[in-house]
This record gives sequence, structure tokens and C-alpha cells, in this order.
Amino acid sequence: MVANSIKVVPYDPLWNELFKTQAECIQQILGSNCITIHHIGSTSIPDLAAKPIIDMLPIVRDISTVDEAAMEELGFNAKGEYGILFRRFFQKQGFNVHIFQEDNAAIEGHLKFRDWMRTHAEDKDAYQKLKQDLALQYPNDILNYSIGKDAFVADILAKTQFKGLRIVNALMPREWEAAKYFRQHYFFDKIPVVDPYTWTFEDKKHLHFILYQGAQIIGYAHIQLWPSQRAALRIIVLDESYRNHGLGGKFLKDCERWLKQHNIVSLHMESSPEAHAFYLKYGYMEMPFNDPDYPKQFSQDIDMGKIL
Repeated sequence: MVANSIKVVPYDPLWNELFKTQAECIQQILGSNCITIHHIGSTSIPDLAAKPIIDMLPIVRDISTVDEAAMEELGFNAKGEYGILFRRFFQKQGFNVHIFQEDNAAIEGHLKFRDWMRTHAEDKDAYQKLKQDLALQYPNDILNYSIGKDAFVADILAKTQFKGLRIVNALMPREWEAAKYFRQHYFFDKIPVVDPYTWTFEDKKHLHFILYQGAQIIGYAHIQLWPSQRAALRIIVLDESYRNHGLGGKFLKDCERWLKQHNIVSLHMESSPEAHAFYLKYGYMEMPFNDPDYPKQFSQDIDMGKIL
């Protein structure tokens, strides 16, 4: 078999036994921090053809105390968050391990998808055919294989009525399209100019976060990492239909939490007068922006910041 090739094979009852054996080892590594470990993904769904890779979801009390070195001693490669905020992802031959803290809504999403597929044969058959077709179309391209499944997975999550909030780094085409839409519609159309900063999509100093509620993209944030453990909140925005329910504040606080976990000391922005009260509500104060890259562009904007 070609290295990294994608092969969808018939369901194997042994997959569940492999999960149980590996789960016992991981439970010992994580110790009392581990609440439980779930078998998720296609190999957890009886009679569904799948790539022979066991996806495991350990739930922990404190994600910050997960011992990566101990997992590596068990043969896993630590991959960090791997695009999904507040996750710890590990891989070894035949296994993916997605560790989440107990309060993370992504847990519910994984379990709802699994349970739906276990009990809805028509959707299971459609998913199987889709994966088999994608494996033939993209035998050595895991990104396009995953992109090909994205719309189907979103549709199933919508059927489950999953409404949890989760944040990812933009990766899938529909996430980048959403980022472009939020930027142009809510900011650059008002000037009006065509967004001149799409080049930041390719710059590692610029983070582009997508906020989901269930399967629906409802928000976007653009954060720039600066020297001296500072960061700039260039854009944060919710779809208009989701505003005034506290979701914007939660999105902002989760961005702050993520930055703090990555040793960012302060977060800064140039607030429009209309957004000033919002930032004051969440603990921001007037503070020099000191942009190392650009001079101030709009004189009416208010320099604000917060020590995280």
C-alpha cells in the first residue's frame, strides 16, 4: 500500500476490540484526569466501511495537564490542536486520539454524529458510498478526501439538532468563503473597497478563526500575533441573525482564553465608536494600540486593550 494512501475497507468487528485495548492504555496514561473514552468516527459504526483507523475521544477534566510526553511513550505523535481550538490531537499507525476538556461542545457533536449514523441506515449507506467514491477519486490526498465529506457531515449534524459552539482555524473551502464574506460584507463594503488583506490568509502570524453553532458558521475573528507577547484583534463579527444573545461575548472570551494559553499577555484593537461599549463590557480599556505594521487608518477609532 502506498504511504499515506486512503483505503476504505469493509467493517471489521475487530475495530471495537482494538479500541478497547488502546483505551485501557490511554486511561492509565491520563490517570484521574480522564473521565471516559469514547469510540467515535466511522470505525465505531457497525457495518460501515471505513479507513482502518480507530478514532478515540478521551474526555478530561483539565486539558492543560495532558501529558504529551507520556502519550509519546505510548507510541503517539503529538500534533497539538491540529486546527481545532482547545483539542489535543495524537496519532500513531491505525489510531487518532482527540482529547477534549469536559466542557467542550465538540464532544457532543462527535457523539451525536456517531449515534445518528448507528440508527439511520439510509444515511449510513449514503456515507459509505461517498467515502468509497472519494477514496477512488483522491487515493493519496487526505485533504480533498476530507473536504469531500464536509458538506455531508454538516448535513448530518444539522439533522441531529446539534447547537454547540466550537471554534476552528479556517481550513475547509466553506470556512474560507465564510471568512471572505464576513470581512467584505461587514467591513470593507462600508468603505467601500475590495478587501486588501486576503494575503493574510497565507501568513502564519495571522489567525482566522471560524465560529460554528452546530453545523452553521455564525462568526469570524481575525487575530494578528505581534512581538512581545501581544496580539491584535483585527476583526471579530457575528452574523446579524445571531446577535444579542451573548454569543459575541462568548466568542471573544474564548479567543482570549486561547491566546492566554499560548502565552499572549495582552490583546489590542482599534474599536469603532459603535463597538466601544461592547469592549468596555468585557473588561477592555483605552490603551495605546502601537501597531508595529500600520499607522492609524481611521481617526474616529478608539485604541483599546486588555491584559489577559
